[in-house]
This record gives sequence, C-alpha cells and structure tokens, in this order.
Amino acid sequence: IRQLDGHTDWIMSVCASPDGKHLVSGSDDKSVRVWSLETGRQIRQLDGHTSGVSSVCVTPDGKDIVSGSSDASVRVWSLATSQQIRQLDGHSDWVRSVCVTPDGKHIV
Repeated sequence: IRQLDGHTDWIMSVCASPDGKHLVSGSDDKSVRVWSLETGRQIRQLDGHTSGVSSVCVTPDGKDIVSGSSDASVRVWSLATSQQIRQLDGHSDWVRSVCVTPDGKHIV
C-alpha cells in the first residue's frame, strides 16, 4: 500500500497503464498526474483543464492519456512527453466519464 501525495483536492478518477508501470489520476485540483507504481513517486503533472478532472483513461497501447473535465472538454495527452495532443470541445456540461475502445480507435 502506498500513499501518493501531490494532488491538492479530491482525486476523482484513477487508471493503471496496460503495462502496470504507471498510475494516472485526475483531480478536482484541475490536474492529471502520472505516478510510478514501482516507487510511488509522481513522474508528471499535466495541466490545462480549467476545472476539475472527473475521469482519466490510458489508451490500450499505453501511449496516451484521455481526460474528461467539468470544464466540458476531453483532452488527449502523450504519456511519454506530457504534451496535450488534442482537445475535444462541444459538450454543454461536465464530462463525467471517458473511455477508449479496446482497439484504441475511439474515445467515448
């Protein structure tokens, strides 16, 4: 059991990478964070959402992170570089859950 210190507000969602090396968390502090499951240390912090992050998901190939937020956006991030790859707008309210299809072709 490990305690992962870093977020400054409620953690709303967590997801493990397919290879079991990383844990991704999304928080009401508006950030997505990447943690090493081996050491328990924070590796990256992904900032960009303007409101709390309600859901996170790692793509089946383990290369990208998808996050949904109460800012009504879905964002796609590179796990390796922490760079935002894409922002999907158009929702009229919170995005409470995100998921990637097993073939990695669709974000739902």
